[in-house]
Amino acid sequence: MVRRRRQMFVIAAVVALSVSAVGALSAHTASNPPANPELLGVQAANVSTWNAVFTALTNTYAKTHSGAKFKYDYTPQTQINQKIQLLAGSNALPLLYNTPANDLLFQLQKKGDVLDVGNEAAKLGVAKDLVPAAVAVEKTLYGGKVLSLPTELNMEGVWFNKKIFADNGISIPKTWDELVAAAAKLQAAGIQPFAASGIQGWPITRLIGNYLFSTIGPNAMADVIAGKAKLTDPQYVAAAQAVADLGAKGYFGQGVGSLDYTPAEDLFLQGKAAMFYMGSWILGELNNPSQNKIGLGDVGWFPFPRVAGGKGPAVIIPMNAGQPSSVNPKKLTASNEAWLKYAMHNYGDVAMRLKGQVTGFKVHSLPRNLSSATTLVVNTIATAKNPVLWFEALMSAKATTISQQDATPLVTGQMSAQDFMAAVQKAISG
Repeated sequence: MVRRRRQMFVIAAVVALSVSAVGALSAHTASNPPANPELLGVQAANVSTWNAVFTALTNTYAKTHSGAKFKYDYTPQTQINQKIQLLAGSNALPLLYNTPANDLLFQLQKKGDVLDVGNEAAKLGVAKDLVPAAVAVEKTLYGGKVLSLPTELNMEGVWFNKKIFADNGISIPKTWDELVAAAAKLQAAGIQPFAASGIQGWPITRLIGNYLFSTIGPNAMADVIAGKAKLTDPQYVAAAQAVADLGAKGYFGQGVGSLDYTPAEDLFLQGKAAMFYMGSWILGELNNPSQNKIGLGDVGWFPFPRVAGGKGPAVIIPMNAGQPSSVNPKKLTASNEAWLKYAMHNYGDVAMRLKGQVTGFKVHSLPRNLSSATTLVVNTIATAKNPVLWFEALMSAKATTISQQDATPLVTGQMSAQDFMAAVQKAISG
């Protein structure tokens, strides 16, 4: 009888402990639910790289963190700023949201809706998972801080047709004068030197910005925005004139003003133009044999050639973080914070494996089947120092529009370099 009582006591004790444990677990779950990261983005869900990558890494994370689930919400690019403001007004921003224009971003930061990602990465021990070049770009854009997740990282430069260069005895230009001389030689041989989209405008204005960064220095455009210089100053007008001269000599080909992005890209990929100034987002097309008719083996790349006597860096490589996403500290629960640490450590690998995309996060294990073009981009970004921005990076939406829409008149001789720079300056000042 005594033995039976002891057994009943032990059973009762075990039951009591089990109930207590379940209660404790339930209380923990109620106060700190599983990670539920949500992203508001401008890419349609079915084509969004962010959706694909975050979903994949969250599914893996959920294997050891039960209940973790990622959600993606789509809002068109034209409506994103309004949607963000609306949600912020009711404290309903999700954990992640595509980073808006700087003026709105800094307003949100004052309200406590923007996490200092740089500090958070250091706190979580994943600061080394941020690519230094991405950190440099973000700090330049956001007043010395990293205020978003660099889910993209693009470099820019001149892609060129190796065969055309070799057949015409042209070496990779290291200076602006050498670039112009190469273009003249190609033109004389009946080969279009550059492919560019006049409809988009920015492939042309990028050249103006790079020329300024080379001649004046990396702060050339920051000084304009700060009122320390004007685009109508002689050195600035000279940059626009240098690019206008390329157009005047026909180096952009016939009908540059009517070319959109894809037709301009096709000119290069079909071997009808020797050079194409573009960012590394072109990797998808370069790696696609149905689009890249010249073949990866004949595709080369070089950075923007230096302007002789310029005060800028020896190597000009503009970079951008694409469309990054900011983090809402108000939704950073303990579970979401643990997920964020995992995401920052693994995003680079998952994005590279799934999409072949280069991001601002470190890739710990490169896939073995990387193409020569992707390998070039990965290595260049990993070793790039002091990247610069681009011509319109710090401009308002109004000034950006004027700059890009006036690019075609500039290179077709319908607008002088002085008038072009004056129009953009007026938009910046107004």
